[in-house]
Amino acid sequence: MSLAIVHSRARVGVRAPEVRVEVHLAGGLPSMSIVGLPEAAVREAKDRVRAAIQCGQFEFPARRITVNLAPADLPKDGGRYDLAIALGILAASGQLSVEALDGWEFIAELALTGELRPVDGALAAALATGASGRRLLVAPGNGEEAALAAASVEVRTARTLLEVCAALDGRKTLPLACPRSCTEAPMPDLADVRGQAQARRALEIAAAGAHHLLLVGPPGSGKTLLASRLGGILPEPSDAEALEAASIASASGRGLDLTRWRQRPFRAPHHTASAAALVGGGSDPRPGEISLAHHGTLFLDELPEWSRHALEVLREPLESGSVSISRAARQCEFPARFQLVAAMNPCPCGWAGDPSGRCLCSDEAIRRYRGRISGPLLERIDLHIEVPRLPPTALRTDGPPGEASALVRARVIAARARQYNRCGQANARLDQAQTNAFCRLSPRDTALLERAVDGLQLSARSLHRILRVARTIADLAGSDTIETAHLTEAIGYRKLERGRERAAA
Repeated sequence: MSLAIVHSRARVGVRAPEVRVEVHLAGGLPSMSIVGLPEAAVREAKDRVRAAIQCGQFEFPARRITVNLAPADLPKDGGRYDLAIALGILAASGQLSVEALDGWEFIAELALTGELRPVDGALAAALATGASGRRLLVAPGNGEEAALAAASVEVRTARTLLEVCAALDGRKTLPLACPRSCTEAPMPDLADVRGQAQARRALEIAAAGAHHLLLVGPPGSGKTLLASRLGGILPEPSDAEALEAASIASASGRGLDLTRWRQRPFRAPHHTASAAALVGGGSDPRPGEISLAHHGTLFLDELPEWSRHALEVLREPLESGSVSISRAARQCEFPARFQLVAAMNPCPCGWAGDPSGRCLCSDEAIRRYRGRISGPLLERIDLHIEVPRLPPTALRTDGPPGEASALVRARVIAARARQYNRCGQANARLDQAQTNAFCRLSPRDTALLERAVDGLQLSARSLHRILRVARTIADLAGSDTIETAHLTEAIGYRKLERGRERAAA
């Protein structure tokens, strides 16, 4: 038969759409052409495939070979189609049974020797293949990663093109890919944090309701220490959340740590990172830091030192939980449901408000410094907390340790369970209608909230965020209703927002 069809998978962002590799042999001068929007690496596959077929002791047909990668309007890149093209040529030339290719999908790059090499995005391809009902064959380097989706797809591995052909002919059985055992690495314990009772309380509320958190304090007061302890008190991700986060890491090209894929990601980029590094981009769009922190934590230290443009691109993802990257040739949407923890100094020297009085910054310098963070971004952060410098007596190593992460995590898990039983999601992700339905106040507390919003000059967005934080505080207390103490505490976490000076005056 002069025509063969082989199934493979492309990589478009974090998706893996199906690609039909159609190989046709015709008469004429020997040649090989690849069509279907192939990029340079795909066009070069003809040389890799020819050498791999010949090294496998097969005959490369001396005919006019046309390879079509359908759909034709989907850009194709990388060497992931090499194996499918080689098998299509062998089947079209009669050296391999066409029927043997049914029910399989193939994703692997070929070496000149016929060896199979791994490619990016194997986990996303495995998940998509499982939805199609076919089996997947990958290189050994992708086997453990693709096997994470073993519940929905059968994944086999082969070392060479010769092994693949032997298995398709029924002369060999390929090994079943098995996932690597996941090790639970110990998380930093909250017991290491001395003092800072208010900051610890805010961290617990942030973990319980998936709220964003801003820590403001002088250098060395423990802001980074607190942020690094958030992962230890967050609930364990579900299987679907862990697979989604692992799929993003796989598609990013930066590698997936298979021993820790069950843990929530923690990303802490340097403040010199660009906007594209944060949200993703490039001519071939790749996920950025906010997507790599999906279902986890994004920690931005030295917040005012970030470029204004880089911070402003966070505004939409903070609300929507996703980011859309548009380029002339393609458009990709990446999930970005992360929890933001930011840290900053109160002034350029870092000591404004410290009892020592060492700050020499003028009021204008402090306003310019804090003005680097826009009001719209600041109001999207639910909790603003001051982290003061501790006296030496509070830092004694022989003193009583703080509450351990395990105890705090138990309360966080119980509060999350109440939220999911009530509305199916964390409080920070409630929309306006759900906020109105589940965050009802008494008339007295409604008047209290209105006075606070008017005094602090807060927006409607800030008002709704206060209600959600109050709902989380009530959940931690095991209360079905938001009481005055819960609302008062939630209002206190907005005092670093714009208008604070006017309210104090």
